[in-house]
Amino acid sequence: MAGYTESSQEHLRRLRRIEGQVRGLQRMVEDDKYCIDILTQVSAATSALRSFALVLLEEHMEHCVADAVADGGAEARAKVKEASDAIARLVRS
Repeated sequence: MAGYTESSQEHLRRLRRIEGQVRGLQRMVEDDKYCIDILTQVSAATSALRSFALVLLEEHMEHCVADAVADGGAEARAKVKEASDAIARLVRS
């Protein structure tokens, strides 16, 4: 079971809202809106995606990584490395 299973409906709601933001950006470009207004909305969508990613990462650490660490062994090391790599990707973005 994925670590986010219990909150999947909330995640889907957030992703649909982000999808709406991106569609709004498309409309803004189609309607030839002012560049700064579009950039402001890009920033909002980027922030929403980053926030979603952090929540998902937290859930992954609380469930998948914690369970693997409790079991120990090579899987624990692999899950910690995987989470560390995911954090590094988020920091770079």
